[in-house]
Amino acid sequence: MTDPSKPDAPEEAPAPSEPDAAPPAAEAIEAGEDVGRLPLPRKSRGEAFGIASRLLGAARIQVMCDDSISRMGRITGKMKKKMWIREGDLLIVRPWGFQEGKADIIFRYSRTQAQYLSRRKLLPTSMDLFGAPDAPPSDSVPPTAT
Repeated sequence: MTDPSKPDAPEEAPAPSEPDAAPPAAEAIEAGEDVGRLPLPRKSRGEAFGIASRLLGAARIQVMCDDSISRMGRITGKMKKKMWIREGDLLIVRPWGFQEGKADIIFRYSRTQAQYLSRRKLLPTSMDLFGAPDAPPSDSVPPTAT
């Protein structure tokens, strides 16, 4: 049986109070947590960018951080077998609070991801090694053969 108090047709959503108001769009937060699906270092947790400078063995890597301090990075357990790190890779590290010279490696960017961050100007200038090589100036004239 149908209830006479309920209409058969579905109810329409109420109209917005402003006729020109569009629904809010989802935005990628660039300076905050993530860019799309790409994680960025969270300054609130003390994380920073780093570049792997030397492989030491036993899940340890010498990392040059964006604050110009060289730290011994430890690859965390969940990354040990899943992600291989090479010299020159861009990393997210979390320095230890009780030993200044050590840090945990949180994430490794692929070469493509690092170039994307470089193009978007999201890397500090000390870490920006992944940009495209500079093109020669257009006002220079190539030498001619005589």
